Amino acid sequence: MARINLEHIRHAYGLRLSNPNDYALKEVHHEWNDGGAYALLGPSGCGKTTLLNIISGLVQPSEGRILFDGKDVTHLSTQERNIAQVFQFPVIYDTMTVYDNLAFPLRNRRIPEPEVDRRVREIIEMIGLSDWAKKKARGLTADQKQKISLGRGLVRSDVSAILFDEPLTVIDPHMKWVLRSQLKLIHKQFGFTMVYVTHDQTEALTFADKVVVMYDGQIVQIGTPAELFERPSHTFVGYFIGSPGMNVMPATVTGAMASVGDQSIALSGAPKLAGQSKIELGIRPEFVRLGREGMPVTISKVEDIGRQKIVRAQLGAQPIAIVLREDGEIPADARVTFDPAGINIYADSWRVSNSSPANGGT
Repeated sequence: MARINLEHIRHAYGLRLSNPNDYALKEVHHEWNDGGAYALLGPSGCGKTTLLNIISGLVQPSEGRILFDGKDVTHLSTQERNIAQVFQFPVIYDTMTVYDNLAFPLRNRRIPEPEVDRRVREIIEMIGLSDWAKKKARGLTADQKQKISLGRGLVRSDVSAILFDEPLTVIDPHMKWVLRSQLKLIHKQFGFTMVYVTHDQTEALTFADKVVVMYDGQIVQIGTPAELFERPSHTFVGYFIGSPGMNVMPATVTGAMASVGDQSIALSGAPKLAGQSKIELGIRPEFVRLGREGMPVTISKVEDIGRQKIVRAQLGAQPIAIVLREDGEIPADARVTFDPAGINIYADSWRVSNSSPANGGT
């Protein structure tokens, strides 16, 4: 396992680097802890697979360097970095048995056969393929083949890190849940440094200790699921995390008061603004209270999703979503208030800190 330092990493696939927008991966400068479980989360094209491939050694960065436990590995191969990588589509040997597929990376490193057998049996039981151990891989289903691919990444105990590139894409929904749970268990048991690429927020939030949210070639926030939900650092994080996503509305701010249209909203402190061009107020639907007091709204739709209702409404000219308990009342003359603890102020899409001591200056 390794501590991974990404020092001022940038990457462009072309040669023309005169503009920051020429970079597919803008500057990344972070440290990831030894034994941490990280998920790279973001939409297609945001740079997450590029970053994963730079960590693995499949791609050389245009700028910056990568350190494993303080050692510069920027120009080392994947093998020299001692990386295990699991890809979106399973890479296995169809003519080998399930057992031999898992044993191959160990035998290739001349591990003594008793140790090979111990490790393979341990992992093969974990991934639920013990009954298939002596069968050829070619006859297996897609999810069984991906289990073999996952097992090959996990069977080595000496790896610096295990990297997963959307490994559950070809897996059915129930099996996705099972495999995510197994990966979480394996991480707790063995303490591998794991980096998991996905565009699925459920996968990211249930797998990782820390989620790395990427947008437009850069990391916009690294945090626990609770941090991403409660304090999105960027409006994109607010949109992308949660269902429905955060309400984001144009606002003006004076001291500890915000205005959305002709409505005034008290803040818990005065945000630290310094002449930014675009100010927005963000609040998650879970922090909007629907009742008979507060700001008037016009309800356009109610979606019953089981234990909750999603109320779609208009606050002046702004669309707003409200999460309501299944048995929650929807008044005829509906009004809303905002829980001050759930309000975030954004300047040019980035969350601004609060000068109020009550908020701890964050």
